[in-house]
Amino acid sequence: MESVFDIIAEPNRRAILSLLVSSQQSVGEIERQLRMPQPTVSKHLRVLREAGFVESRVDAQRRLYRLKPEPFQELDDWLAQFRRLWSQHVDALERHLDRMDAPMDRARPTKSKTTKRQRGPNREHDNGETK
Repeated sequence: MESVFDIIAEPNRRAILSLLVSSQQSVGEIERQLRMPQPTVSKHLRVLREAGFVESRVDAQRRLYRLKPEPFQELDDWLAQFRRLWSQHVDALERHLDRMDAPMDRARPTKSKTTKRQRGPNREHDNGETK
């Protein structure tokens, strides 16, 4: 039996899983959307089904596949330890950036709300006359 990571490492299987996130699909629908030959789609679906990632049901002439949440919950549980690590690093980066911004905020000059443009000595004054 392949490990969960071996199963989801295969790009075609990940593509199939991504399609099944939004809705259940038939082999033909998966085949058309991914532009994969039917035997290839069937082979990957069999691996996913045997690993518990998908389940199927018969609907008239076709077999519909949908995701099973349990293996994804197991993956999520395993990834949680890394998510905490990532979260700690993001929090530390945010604190660092806040410390970097603090001195700059105090040092920034404030702009006056209304600034009059001064006319240079070589500019003519407009007295309302048209030229």
